Amino acid sequence: MIRDDIKAAQIAAMKAGDREARATIGLIQAAVKNRDIELRTGPAPADDDAVVVEVLQKMVKQRRESIAMYEQGGRPELAAAEQAEVAVIERFLPQQMSEDETRAAIDSIKGELGASGMKDMGRVMAELKARHAATLDMSKASALVKAALAG
Repeated sequence: MIRDDIKAAQIAAMKAGDREARATIGLIQAAVKNRDIELRTGPAPADDDAVVVEVLQKMVKQRRESIAMYEQGGRPELAAAEQAEVAVIERFLPQQMSEDETRAAIDSIKGELGASGMKDMGRVMAELKARHAATLDMSKASALVKAALAG
């Protein structure tokens, strides 16, 4: 489980004296705990790793947006700090699908659903997310789905 990997990495970072990694892993654990608290009101999630991956993907997305803003604002030292956090967070994410694998998955779903135009984009995206949410950057996939349905 990803939670166990995170806990083990925090212990290793503490033993190694790696303050940056330890701090980032602490942020990860706090975000996961907050998500657990949010989910208490509803039914228990079917796959715990999916919850953790969702939190990690959200954290990476937030940091990439911050990096872009820091670079536009001329603050490379803050952008570098955010990039270091992204590197730590991405260690816990499953291997992401390549662009070719993503295109193949989109074509497969498009064929199964009989999707032919942009009006079917919501259905294709929903099925893509249901099947590959943990291994796919949905923002990049969205552009590929648009291209597949438009062409």
